[in-house]
Parts: sequence; C-alpha cells; structure tokens
Amino acid sequence: MAERGARLLFFFASLIVLRFGGADKGSGIRGFTPFRFSVEPVDTLAVRGLPAVLNCSAASNALVRVEWKKDGTFLNLVADDRKRQLADGSLLISTVVHSKHNKPDEGVYQCVATIDNLGTISSRTARLTVAGTKTKPLRFINCVLSLLYEI
Repeated sequence: MAERGARLLFFFASLIVLRFGGADKGSGIRGFTPFRFSVEPVDTLAVRGLPAVLNCSAASNALVRVEWKKDGTFLNLVADDRKRQLADGSLLISTVVHSKHNKPDEGVYQCVATIDNLGTISSRTARLTVAGTKTKPLRFINCVLSLLYEI
C-alpha cells in the first residue's frame, strides 16, 4: 500500500514537472529576482545656499528605475534644474533654497524603485531640514542635537 502511494506521488510530481517545467524562459515561471534597497535616505540637515544629497540605491540583477517623492508627490526632475538624480539613484540638490516665506526644498523625501513587470518598493521616509545662515546659533544647535538624538 505504501509503495502504491509512493508511485502515485512520483507520478503526480512528474506530471507537474512535465507540465510546468523548470524556471526557464520558455516555461512562463520566473525564478527569484532579488530586489531591495542597499542604501536608504536618512534625515538630513542642509544649509541654505549649499548642496545637499539624499542617498538611495536599489540592488537587483534586473534593471531598476529610481524616482523620488517629496511630501508624497513624485518630483519632476526635468522641470527643476537645481535637482538631479545621480547614477546610483541618490538625489542631489545643487543649491538649497530656503527663506522665511519660501521653503521649497524642506520636507519629507522618499525613494521609489521599480522593476518593470515585477514591482515597486518604497524606501523609508527622510526629512530634509534647512538651516539658514541667519538662523540663531542656539536654534541651529538645538536642530542638530534633535537630529542626532533621533539616530
């Protein structure tokens, strides 16, 4: 009886292999594709008028497309000549803009990586805080200390 069960199990396993094949290109079954962030952005303190970089890098053996969100909305890097994406996926802000009434660079950023026909992953969020040259020294020090204690 046990031998008959083993034969049936072998028969069904053989049918599955013949029907679906291995994980080759012709079978329609895909092998595992590793897809993760090797570097994610972290909270950053930037200085008004200087460059700032938010690091991000996705690791995979497939082609990865990286995009950036600020405050939940995808950035249009073509329309903003101060921001550009580096080859590894990091975001470079060439000159941080910040004034009393205009704070276009300050906010919450997130890196989004996509592999076509596979899926999308989103990094942790990172806050970019801007300290201006006219910031009171005590306020600047408190800002730096609060960022350090968050780490």
